[in-house]
Amino acid sequence: MVHVKNLPSALKPIALQIEAIARDAGLDFFEVVFQGYDARDVNALAAYSGFPVRYASWRFGMEYERLEKGYSWGLSKIYELVINNDPTYAYLVRSNSLLEQKLVIAHVFGHADFFKHNVWFSATERKMVDLMESHAMRVRRYIEAVGQEEVERFLDIAMALDNLTDPFLPLRELRAGKPKRTGGNQSERARAAFEAVSGGAVRRATEPKKYDGPSKPPTFDILGFLAEAADLEPWQRDIVRIVRAEAYYFMPQRMTKIMNEGWASFWHSRIMTRAVAGPDEIIDFADCHSGATMASPGQLNPYKMGIELFRHAERSGKDLFHMRAVHNDTSFIDAVIDEEFAERHGLYVYGKNQRTGRVEVVDRDWTKVKSQLLTNLTWGGLPQIELVDADHEGRGELYLRHRHDGRDLQLDAAAKTLEQVRELWKRPVNLLTQEEGQGRLLCADEDGVQVYETDEDGSVPARDEDDDDARRAS
Repeated sequence: MVHVKNLPSALKPIALQIEAIARDAGLDFFEVVFQGYDARDVNALAAYSGFPVRYASWRFGMEYERLEKGYSWGLSKIYELVINNDPTYAYLVRSNSLLEQKLVIAHVFGHADFFKHNVWFSATERKMVDLMESHAMRVRRYIEAVGQEEVERFLDIAMALDNLTDPFLPLRELRAGKPKRTGGNQSERARAAFEAVSGGAVRRATEPKKYDGPSKPPTFDILGFLAEAADLEPWQRDIVRIVRAEAYYFMPQRMTKIMNEGWASFWHSRIMTRAVAGPDEIIDFADCHSGATMASPGQLNPYKMGIELFRHAERSGKDLFHMRAVHNDTSFIDAVIDEEFAERHGLYVYGKNQRTGRVEVVDRDWTKVKSQLLTNLTWGGLPQIELVDADHEGRGELYLRHRHDGRDLQLDAAAKTLEQVRELWKRPVNLLTQEEGQGRLLCADEDGVQVYETDEDGSVPARDEDDDDARRAS
């Protein structure tokens, strides 16, 4: 079923026609609601990740400014925005031409099918619009009870840690038969919110809390551990849980960006060229499609990479519907890219020439190209940070370890993240990593962050308090 709102009435029969073509081709999706908005409004929706009911944050405001400048200067344009929800919401720009609207509608049905059937989305909340609204309501209640400045400051700390999660945890829990962690129904969430703001401050513990829950160390779900084990007031704990729930909702989109955009592009191309675009529209379609799938040397365009991967898989006789159901980006690339694909699309390993500063080809071996792609996309492109110990050396300190895969951390950014973790944990936090092959230990306490060189076993050589091997990071 398709609904069309705030768009020209002529678009509804077109949307119904494209829906029928998509379903005949084998696509299957929840009810789709198309809504039209001005470009500025779509930019605002995109800044809130597609959820106008979401709580406010300066981070969303900054994203809106970035999108607006890109649009105003002609550097970028959002044609549509699709939300993984049941029903699926699709926001279209009213100023799109009729040809662009046709392409976008076909593209949306590809996304909607992917959301419904890809296994990495199977553990996501399908009523996320309702849950986002509940989250916003709870945050507003905390602002009324505690004060806007205090709540916004804490919310910002929690949001800065939303990448300290385990991308594979929701699917593991789903397969283990555990229910989705959505916070209960609406009445239960409302009661929890009331209890959090009316309960007042909790007594500060003098010893580290012993936690034996699902995210106990060792775990990559550091945000989940902090949500349950850190010494927080009730409203603070609820905010961390809110941020974590939203982080896990968005994680599959990070894990399947190439596949998702590739699948939608594959189907909009096929539907438009075989059934929808008239002879007088083909040139305009080719111009619009090529603009979206254009790739520059040394840069990865997920639309281009994704559509070409599906086309290559089809030529190789693979079952496309099965592949879109079971893979994420890394497993999909591993299954599809071969020497023929790499040569056909000119895939090389690029690097910066230290003398000229220009990006150049440094290797043409297709196996190295594939290896680099897989490395860059592993763990959703994020560094793998594991919480190893929550009572390090018996002092109640957190001990984190970076599972180094060849990509060094940006130590300045890592130091800021450690300070945010320490803000929640209220005790020192340590992180073991590497920089250019040398072990580094970052230690965050109330005085800031210090970085030490380590031995091969990760230990810090004996030093005086004024040891020059330590440097202040903040």
